[in-house]
Amino acid sequence: MAGKKKAAAAPKKKELEMLLVQSKVKEFVREHEMMCASDLTEALNEAVAQLLEKAVARAQANGRKTARADDI
Repeated sequence: MAGKKKAAAAPKKKELEMLLVQSKVKEFVREHEMMCASDLTEALNEAVAQLLEKAVARAQANGRKTARADDI
């Protein structure tokens, strides 16, 4: 009997370090009389990381070693 092929494993996603203070995010949401879903801070963290990547890339493209607010 021929051997079965194993399904290719999906590449592991690099674990992203938390850049936000989770308690502050929850506090902000609660101040608006809303509840905070458990996955909100993770999604927000990913969005922040993408913005930072964009800012760093733009600063590098402009020959700078300092990322600034207008790089976002």
